[in-house]
Amino acid sequence: MTGRISFQGELGAYSHQACVETHPELEPLPCRSFEDALAAVRSGEADLGMIAVENSTYGRVADVHSLLPSSELHIVGEAFVRVHINLLGVPGSKLADVRTATTHTVLLGQCRDFLRLHGIEGVTGADTAGSAQAIAARGDPAHGALASELAADIYGLEVLARHIEDHDRNTTRFLVMAREPDETRRGEHGMITSFVFRVRNIPAALYKAMGGFATNGVNMTKLESYMVGGAFTATQFYADIEGHPDDHNVRLALEELDYFTSELTMLGVYPADPRRH
Repeated sequence: MTGRISFQGELGAYSHQACVETHPELEPLPCRSFEDALAAVRSGEADLGMIAVENSTYGRVADVHSLLPSSELHIVGEAFVRVHINLLGVPGSKLADVRTATTHTVLLGQCRDFLRLHGIEGVTGADTAGSAQAIAARGDPAHGALASELAADIYGLEVLARHIEDHDRNTTRFLVMAREPDETRRGEHGMITSFVFRVRNIPAALYKAMGGFATNGVNMTKLESYMVGGAFTATQFYADIEGHPDDHNVRLALEELDYFTSELTMLGVYPADPRRH
């Protein structure tokens, strides 16, 4: 495959890293927002989109699950990317020179111990790669950035300290989006099926809808709810299950789910990333 893969953020962002690790044959296309990254795929400007959906430390990425059902795109893959945070500085600087470190607010919360130990003040920036770009332009040894090693390479910075995150398993999950679905069985670690649904307005509807997965032995790895349409009474659920819709037990569970739902939309069927387990 040749073409482009869109992502939210600047070159050097962790989403860019996910693109390089998962689809090195595609040219990364940075986009201002998640909406822009999805629109690039929808318009044909990009062949695939790499969308961050959740982090093992900070939970789900805001608004993404509500964007996917209306994107007109399909999930065709997932990628788990280990988030290593590094302190970057201008060429010639040393760790002892750094007084402030700029990055996205989420990353500041993931390396508090390191910053406190070295007396470095955390400064909130727009995003990780953008912070690295700004620090490179500033050219002051007293000011560093917290970002990926890829960002250091792109913006000509030096890695002053590697892997400074507080949690040694910090991982972000990404979904790969495409214009057309691909439900072929592929990969060596099983299949994942993702969908959204709304339950019918009857007592214990959610409990009854979930019962089919339990009785048919289908493992549900994710179930999240969120409001839709600005109404507290309109709740949509996002779910991931292990298995393919053609599997006998999955088919029975989905049939039972359909009976108790007012809306059911399949988002994608795709191979599980080996790092999922």
